[in-house]
Amino acid sequence: MKGFIQTLKNIWSLQELRDKIIVTLSLILVYRFASYISLPAINMAEVGNLLDHFQKQGGGKQAAGLLGLLSSFTGGAFSHASIMALGIMPYISASIIVQLMGMAIPYLQKLQKDGESGRKTLNQITRWLTIGVCLVQAPFYLGTITQVFLPYEQFRSAYYIDPQSIAFYVPSVVILVAGSIFAMWLGEKITDKGIGNGISILIMVGILAGLPTAFLQEFTTQTGNGGLGSIMILIEVLFWLVVILLAIVLSVAVRKIPIQYVSRAHATGGANRNLLQGARQWIPLKVNASGVMPLIFAQALMFVPGLLTKFDDTNTFLAGFKNPFSWQYNVLLVILIIIFSYFYTAITIPVNQMADDLKRNGGLIPKVRPGQETANYLDDILSKITLPGAFFLSIFAILPALVHGGFVQTEGFSHFFGGTSLLIMVGVILDTVQQINTYLLNHHYDGLMQSKLSRTSNL
Repeated sequence: MKGFIQTLKNIWSLQELRDKIIVTLSLILVYRFASYISLPAINMAEVGNLLDHFQKQGGGKQAAGLLGLLSSFTGGAFSHASIMALGIMPYISASIIVQLMGMAIPYLQKLQKDGESGRKTLNQITRWLTIGVCLVQAPFYLGTITQVFLPYEQFRSAYYIDPQSIAFYVPSVVILVAGSIFAMWLGEKITDKGIGNGISILIMVGILAGLPTAFLQEFTTQTGNGGLGSIMILIEVLFWLVVILLAIVLSVAVRKIPIQYVSRAHATGGANRNLLQGARQWIPLKVNASGVMPLIFAQALMFVPGLLTKFDDTNTFLAGFKNPFSWQYNVLLVILIIIFSYFYTAITIPVNQMADDLKRNGGLIPKVRPGQETANYLDDILSKITLPGAFFLSIFAILPALVHGGFVQTEGFSHFFGGTSLLIMVGVILDTVQQINTYLLNHHYDGLMQSKLSRTSNL
């Protein structure tokens, strides 16, 4: 505990780091404040009954589950009919589209290799594509709110003007697009002026915003069931901490590939001789190299099977795909996650380029020839470690469905036991801690070296 307090003092003593943290917290506060500003044409008091009404209308778990999943990434702005309802997700979608298109379009491939100038051009393309994604998502969002969740016929008091009119749609679409662009701008400012990873931090903040309410609902439900409620809450919290620990292990687990570098050394008498340096280095191949992207891709596609119920709304098997807690939904989700894990790892880990870089820099893997044989070796290792990584990622994805009902009583709190929410929180927090440690290390590097030398001399 004393070391933790000293670390906090070190962080606060660095003016540059202190200013970055203050800027980051200030922009986060602005983002959270904006998420509670409703669209001008909607009465916020009526929107507060959204989820309760939708559950009473027979949507049940499938409706509240899907809405809760979408709302969690925006900190509740989605279900509040806020000006920030679309949040940062259109920018994430645009980034994924640009990344995938980079595999097929030569112009984007060239930009990816052009360094800083190419990165700036790609960022500008992503921004314009974000506006396009918003223009598609905003009308669908308004249609969902006004026709499914808050139908005008039953909730006339929720609207100041007719939601079917142009006077409602056009200004609302413009405001939603502006809100999403503003969220993108906040994320970029956090990256530039704050502690970095601005987009990811905004997503994490949106997810964490729902944690207190979800825990309070779970606590109220458990304690209302009798004397064992408090014990069950304690068991749930302990199990949740274990799940977080396992998620950290999954995020940082790597397979180290040893490499050695060939150097030109001068032997006695002036003759040149190739010698292998004694010090070894490593290529860290992550067990879960694709991160949460397979889970995001899989969940995006899981909305498609639910649309099949429009052709046969009496089929209970098809109806299960609309419920995130059903076995049909989760079995298909696991299959998609494994497929996308291999797909995303294959397109993001350039084993051929890694092999070429090693060969160019005089590096080699012991007992493996440089060049194509090294590329094949790395690809084989990736194929072997991706399967357990995808398997454990699938376990985390379906864990909310496994614990809900029997162990965790409320849907909101069960989402924090796994899935995209937990993995994003763990990943962003680890990256942020690493960023802070980098600042501390750069500032105290000389002092650490001097203290180490002084201890050595005392020995």
